[in-house]
Amino acid sequence: MVNSMTGYASLGGQGAGYRWTWDMRGVNAKGQDLRMRVPDWISGLEPAVRAALGKAVGRGNVSLTLRVTRETDSNDARLDPEALNTALSAIEQIESAASARGVSLAPVRASDILMLRGVQDSTGGAEDTAPLLAALLADLPTLIASFNAMRATEGAALAGVLAGQLQQIETHAAQAGAEAEARKDRWAEALRDNLARVLDNADGADPDRVAQELALITVKADVTEELDRLGAHIAAASDLLAQDGPIGRKLDFLMQEFNREANTLCSKAQSTGLTRIGLDLKAIIDQMREQVQNVE
Repeated sequence: MVNSMTGYASLGGQGAGYRWTWDMRGVNAKGQDLRMRVPDWISGLEPAVRAALGKAVGRGNVSLTLRVTRETDSNDARLDPEALNTALSAIEQIESAASARGVSLAPVRASDILMLRGVQDSTGGAEDTAPLLAALLADLPTLIASFNAMRATEGAALAGVLAGQLQQIETHAAQAGAEAEARKDRWAEALRDNLARVLDNADGADPDRVAQELALITVKADVTEELDRLGAHIAAASDLLAQDGPIGRKLDFLMQEFNREANTLCSKAQSTGLTRIGLDLKAIIDQMREQVQNVE
């Protein structure tokens, strides 16, 4: 099963006197890159979330944001004025420094400020956040399942595209084999003519040495090994597409090998037909490699 690295999920919940909203997004990356914005006043939340995401996501750039607000009327909300002023002053300094350097920042929302330690609770973090932590972590599997479900859906569509491209590569490889086989007779005849021409126009030439040189040229133009390796790569890629778990890195490596064989095929072509097939192979391999960048 192929998983895409692109996905999105959101989830809202409430409990332990709070309301919250999860937001999770994933895009392409060479490795696993987890970025989180969660309230730092909830003890133990970030390491627990990071551990859960690390197990659920093999590869990709994943951003997770959690916004938590207390279930109280605005008049009853407990804010620490000193912590709030400190936060606002820090935001002003950051915005001023960014403006001086011509850097544009996204507007800061009140919910972002409330996520900072001590701003929302005058107790300065003394409140027992264990019930809230338990409620949040109970929501996390549902969020991750929704996120991975979207990635799996996108991955299924991506697998269909990759399978189609792999089939095209296999078709081109078969055409190259047929063209190479048909070329043998023409090539052998051309070599015999060349050998006769050389012997007729070169006094004292060693016929055995000339024959050896022409045979060496024949070996260098033989594409049997390239086509055999292409067949092996096609079988390996097909097996990978049927596997579960992260396969993107292995597929990316295979695409490099596909491209290597296509380049060698073109360099050895020695015929218009084989050159055309080699160029067609390179084109579809490049297209497939672009799609592979989306695979987890």
